Amino acid sequence: MSDDLRKIVIDGAEIEVPPAMTLIQACEAAGIEIPRFCYHERLSIAGNCRMCLVEVVGGPPKPAASCAMQVRDLRPGKDGEPPQVRTNSPMVKKAREGVMEFLLINHPLDCPICDQGGECDLQDQAMAYGVDFSRYREPKRAAVDLDLGPLVETHMTRCISCTRCVRFTTEVAGITQMGQTGRGEDSEITSYLGETLKSNLQGNIIDLCPVGALVSKPYAFTARPWELSPTETVGVMDALGASIRVDTKGREVMRILPRNHDGTNEEWLDDKTRFVWDGLRRQRLDRPYIRKGGKLTPATWPEALDAAASALKGASRPAGLVGDLVPTEAAYALKGLMASLGGVVECRTDGAKLPAGDRAGYVGTAAVEDIDGADTILLIGTDPSVEAPVLNARIRKAWLRGARIARIGAPAALSYDPVDLGTGRDALSKLAAEDHSDIRDGRGLVIVGQGALTGDDGADVLAVVRHMAERAGSDVLVLHTAAARVGAMDVDATCEGGIDAALSGDVIYNLGADELDVPAGAFVIYQGSHGDRGAHRADVILPAAAWTEEQGLFVNTEGRPQLALRAGFAPGEAKENWAILRALSAEVGRTLPFDSLAALRRAMVADHPVLGAVDEVAVNEAAASGAAPTLSSGDFAVAVRDFYLSNPVARASQLMAELSQLAAGRDMAAIAAE
Repeated sequence: MSDDLRKIVIDGAEIEVPPAMTLIQACEAAGIEIPRFCYHERLSIAGNCRMCLVEVVGGPPKPAASCAMQVRDLRPGKDGEPPQVRTNSPMVKKAREGVMEFLLINHPLDCPICDQGGECDLQDQAMAYGVDFSRYREPKRAAVDLDLGPLVETHMTRCISCTRCVRFTTEVAGITQMGQTGRGEDSEITSYLGETLKSNLQGNIIDLCPVGALVSKPYAFTARPWELSPTETVGVMDALGASIRVDTKGREVMRILPRNHDGTNEEWLDDKTRFVWDGLRRQRLDRPYIRKGGKLTPATWPEALDAAASALKGASRPAGLVGDLVPTEAAYALKGLMASLGGVVECRTDGAKLPAGDRAGYVGTAAVEDIDGADTILLIGTDPSVEAPVLNARIRKAWLRGARIARIGAPAALSYDPVDLGTGRDALSKLAAEDHSDIRDGRGLVIVGQGALTGDDGADVLAVVRHMAERAGSDVLVLHTAAARVGAMDVDATCEGGIDAALSGDVIYNLGADELDVPAGAFVIYQGSHGDRGAHRADVILPAAAWTEEQGLFVNTEGRPQLALRAGFAPGEAKENWAILRALSAEVGRTLPFDSLAALRRAMVADHPVLGAVDEVAVNEAAASGAAPTLSSGDFAVAVRDFYLSNPVARASQLMAELSQLAAGRDMAAIAAE
């Protein structure tokens, strides 16, 4: 037996597990399911639901909570044989039936109208481990529902006091609005002074709740789980690339849920990604338009393609812009079309000075998982709580573990307490000049955001950061704000002179770039899914599918290519992005060399092999940084000013608009009474 493993017998089967494992984890390793309500792998152990009781042979003559007992706590048999645990003995069966009976004493019988029906842990475990009768005849207890805001609907009479929501908000989200008060029958989960939740991660308590006490308010009473068609895909509301599941009913997206992925989002999801689905229904472009007499008028696809092709063929300086939600395949197709016309293409629409062709420069040398083991983390020009809330929760987890965190940038409300070194370039220059030999033996990580790279000296800032990280023996992670940015950089969708050079074109093909203003004078062809800023400026509009309506490849902020699969179909006459570009290339007389998405991907991967390693993080070797340049003075910019309205899908969402107003109201300084 290995020194770091311990033998244990579970239901007659002998296995070896680490002694630090809890019994519930050891049973799962042995393939035995243990019921639970309060236990969760990513939260602290509460041990208060008692559903996970098992029998420890030779121990006290009563069942033990398997979530709160470690393997090292078990004593061997009298002759030295391995300790034994039974999960299906009469003692365990009777104990679980008793626990279930107590849980159901006050639980209302409203399964037919409960949104959790069909995916309720209490339903499933009552069927598997409970009894078919109740000895309780007294009136059931009721509880007052909480107002937690527009996202989470509460039915507290159903609550079984598992405290998962309290532990999540306190430990992961880093807020203190929820807690448990009272004792015995008077105990209840409540919010502090009736406050609503102030977190970008609050929707996760809906998934954590094992009963119907916390349900989704926007989704309430709209569908049943068995009516929905699930599609596994990735989120594009930020650059983390969270693994998600999109549930559709017919042609409409009904809800978005997280999937477990230890490399990116673990099993959490930010509120914008979770609740933005109503924005997929509103302000959609569902037919082509052509501007005539100063007004956009409906047109047919042949008319729109002919108008766009005529403009491109007559252009002397054609240019393409790649937006923040564009699949990598579409960026590759646009680059091919512009190259055939002698034009340029640019994806750095925010003006970030990311180095073209240097993957270690625009992605970094670290993976998101490296945050978990980092001893020191330095944040430069970034507010992860707004730019990537799930990644921010990961930083908080490292901070709780003991990692030292420092920050240079504009003030931000983080869920941990970093050492504030300053707000801009002066602080970075001072830090870069220091000796960092004291942290070389540890695991250091520098996270640099777009707020530090969008200034005129963004390239110098990045050079200083890389030079400093090299001296300190730390890795660098570039935190992007756009889901499409890294993929577009990977296919070289950049030009000399950056966004200024692209905006100087006489004909601009705007591929979903809605975060900038195209100057007057140019003929603009807009291809996108929503009637946002780009469509208002367009002379020709080509309606395209949103990210849930086509297959596409997105590369997240750490350089991990991920596939987004189609969950539904685009409305009206809207087409897939790559197909529009392929059809237009034929009209222009520069037909792109592919007729299908599969052929496009083969050509793209052949030109850029890193994109073929789906769900893998490539190792980016950083070249020697050389001498660090001298920085000017000035504060770093703020990359994302409104978390809820950062892209056209979110701006089309009524719920995101309401959340934005609530957040703005909370942030207003209190005015004292005169």
